[in-house]
Amino acid sequence: MLVKTLDDILNTSDHVTGDAFESRRILLARDGLGYSFHDTLVKAGSTQRLEYKNHIEANYCIEGVGEVEEVATGRIWPLRPGTMYVLDRHDAHIIRAETDLRLLCVFTPALTGTETHDSDGSYNLPG
Repeated sequence: MLVKTLDDILNTSDHVTGDAFESRRILLARDGLGYSFHDTLVKAGSTQRLEYKNHIEANYCIEGVGEVEEVATGRIWPLRPGTMYVLDRHDAHIIRAETDLRLLCVFTPALTGTETHDSDGSYNLPG
């Protein structure tokens, strides 16, 4: 059995912050599960364009208000607690946070925890 707490992650290398986000990377590839699990905060007033070309990501909103836009169609969905969106076709998308958003996120394949977004908002596969 694997047990972790958010306190185990905070202020470690698995707690990554950027201008628009804070990612608490709870489960990673090294845990051997085939997926990674993240508790992510998206900062109020921020806008991020992302496109995970090498990963599928599922996001479940548990706090806050915002929206996600599918770039290909321009379709926009509101985000609020209880909303899930899945980037099942490596969808380019824009996330806008009206208030701080808190998302629980699952990536497959699992992230290593050392990834950074490249110029198109994607993560590379581990070498």
